[in-house]
Amino acid sequence: MSENYYLPRSGPMPRPNSVEEAREVLKQEAFDAPNVQNITFRALEFTAVCPKTGQPDFGTVEISYTPRHKCIESKSMKFYLWSFRDHGAFCESLAAQIADDIMWAIEPASVKVTVHQTPRGGIELTTEAHREFTE
Repeated sequence: MSENYYLPRSGPMPRPNSVEEAREVLKQEAFDAPNVQNITFRALEFTAVCPKTGQPDFGTVEISYTPRHKCIESKSMKFYLWSFRDHGAFCESLAAQIADDIMWAIEPASVKVTVHQTPRGGIELTTEAHREFTE
């Protein structure tokens, strides 16, 4: 994408138009990494849509990464995760996509994404995706 997407510095956050747009925001809002070894985001109100039934899937997402040169700005992470609210995806593919998008946006040394899906029909699901930077 060649367009620039930025979040407003104050006021209400706009609703994401797509996961692709929100992915661009992750990259464009990234900032220089300070001397830290690990950063963890926990999103306790994650929602996506089941691609089979169209019903919402609720859960939590934990993203832990070791920065190299850039860090993800937390407001852009909220915007990015919000973009999945209308996005149809299986829980297994969500963990992989989020990990891949973070690798693309900031090229961390490593990232681990864990998606915990709230039980539906008596079944609870947890998926993990791990990525490491290679040159």
